[in-house]
Amino acid sequence: LTPENNRRIRFLSKEESQTLIDCSISHLKPIVIMALNTGMRLGEILKLKWEQVDLRHGFILLDDTKNNERRQIPINSTLREVLEKLPIGLKIEHVFTGDDGKPYNRVKSSFATALKRANILDFRFHDLRHTFASQLVMSGVDLATVKELLGHKSISMTMRYAHLSPGHMVKAVQV
Repeated sequence: LTPENNRRIRFLSKEESQTLIDCSISHLKPIVIMALNTGMRLGEILKLKWEQVDLRHGFILLDDTKNNERRQIPINSTLREVLEKLPIGLKIEHVFTGDDGKPYNRVKSSFATALKRANILDFRFHDLRHTFASQLVMSGVDLATVKELLGHKSISMTMRYAHLSPGHMVKAVQV
């Protein structure tokens, strides 16, 4: 996995997130939905195997993470619905595969096309991780929980992801 640039502040609103999903082609859409609903890194998503997904108990188990620590990620109802529609079988090992059954190893061009269609500028796939964290914080989830969901070792790392929208800040001072 490549090093992350954690100084970058860029995340999508809920409306922009939905527009990005709507503008994604069929193979990219579930990948974007997974990123927005789990905060997983692109490499973690593309390497994901069905044996790591427990739909019955509602979690994804990651062993191969950036900080080499095992991480359990809850599956929400939105992601469950998407995962249940994906092809699964004895010969399908990875969650996200092409028609040939081989896992995708990159989505750069299809992601760029989706961003262009959605009219979203200055945005990278990794910023979906920022979006996940920021949306959680703006919905009232505490930073300790966000830290665990992202798999960070320190709360200071999580603070870099937990950017708040200007509208959220205005509401906060009104309290």
